[in-house]
Amino acid sequence: MNVFGFEITRKSATPSPVPTGSGGWFPVLREATSGAWQRGETIEVETALAHSAVFACASLIANDIGKLPIDISAKAGRHFSATEHEYSALLRRPNRYQNRLQFFSAWALSKLFRGNAYILKQRNAAGKIEALHVLDAQTVTVLVSDDGAVFYQIKRSNIAGIAADVTVPAREIIHDRGITPHHPLVGISPLTAAGLAAMQGVSIQRNSAKFFENGSQPGGILTAPGQISNETAQRLKAHWEANYTGQNFGKTAVLGDGIQYETMTVSAVDSQLIEQLNFTAQDVCRAFNVPAWKISAGPAAPYTSNEQMNLSYYCDALQHLIEAMELALDDGLDLPPTIRTEFDESQLMRMDTTSRYAAHGGAINARWMTINEVRSIEGYPPVAGGDEVLRQLQDVPLSSTTQDAAVAQ
Repeated sequence: MNVFGFEITRKSATPSPVPTGSGGWFPVLREATSGAWQRGETIEVETALAHSAVFACASLIANDIGKLPIDISAKAGRHFSATEHEYSALLRRPNRYQNRLQFFSAWALSKLFRGNAYILKQRNAAGKIEALHVLDAQTVTVLVSDDGAVFYQIKRSNIAGIAADVTVPAREIIHDRGITPHHPLVGISPLTAAGLAAMQGVSIQRNSAKFFENGSQPGGILTAPGQISNETAQRLKAHWEANYTGQNFGKTAVLGDGIQYETMTVSAVDSQLIEQLNFTAQDVCRAFNVPAWKISAGPAAPYTSNEQMNLSYYCDALQHLIEAMELALDDGLDLPPTIRTEFDESQLMRMDTTSRYAAHGGAINARWMTINEVRSIEGYPPVAGGDEVLRQLQDVPLSSTTQDAAVAQ
């Protein structure tokens, strides 16, 4: 059978789904606590997204990766330099409905939220890759045959051009996965660790909303000095809620027969609501490896320069994701060892103007960069003579000085 321009043959042994633990391939995350699956305590990604720290960490990482330019580089000597390749245009426009930024952001989000990113290769009649599609991770199942061959079962997707459910060999899928503690083909999301904190934060926000709906007053009870019937208690409760809560909060209540109102629930101050909410945000940051100060969820950064802050953020949160994407693309596009894909990470490492100009001046004086190379980095056009390597007249080899002295004698 020919699908997407490649031939799929039926295997004699039926592939079986990869065991994925208690969570399976359902649109939920793994257990937040031991035994949570048995108790039905699942954590929905969409619900966790309601926590601002989860949204901030994921969107920050995805957008920063998406905005990085990407090139295909060829090896020249011991170094790689950007070159034009047959797949260069593919990386600039991976498919008909996404540009580069949208495509790589979707890739990163799938890996962050589902633990796995599945990229389908769409081929033309000549067998060349003409488009890449980020699949919904919930619609993909990893299969392994008896002889160890890996397949991917994909559900129908109109936008990706999949007209019906189909099973494709591993060579047609770029599979980028997170850490794999349970199975080498099954990655897990950072929300596995941050899910409980995210749900706690969402619960705090919901309770806080209800608290302010009630005029910033905690709930309480009505007490009477003597015994009252259930009918009387229900009548008093209904009367109180209808006349003195919600929009009617603040009205004057007249209580007789010794009835008193006493606060029962803990106030926001007593429960340290703000401290608890900050803790959940910082716990989410730990799971995503994002410095808390990057999303304003903790103390200020312990650095004085933008370069140091960005380097810390890059090393902790971005580098492993970027390297994984580059390696996955190298393998998925069948690039030879002398050619590789490279994100331009210099966009993240830009120093402040004073430090940047000082570094450029040092590079020119050290004679390993020319003026035009520096101008190109800063976005300026070349100037006449700017490709010459400059050196000061007094910088001469020691041997030349010795020879001149000998001649003078």
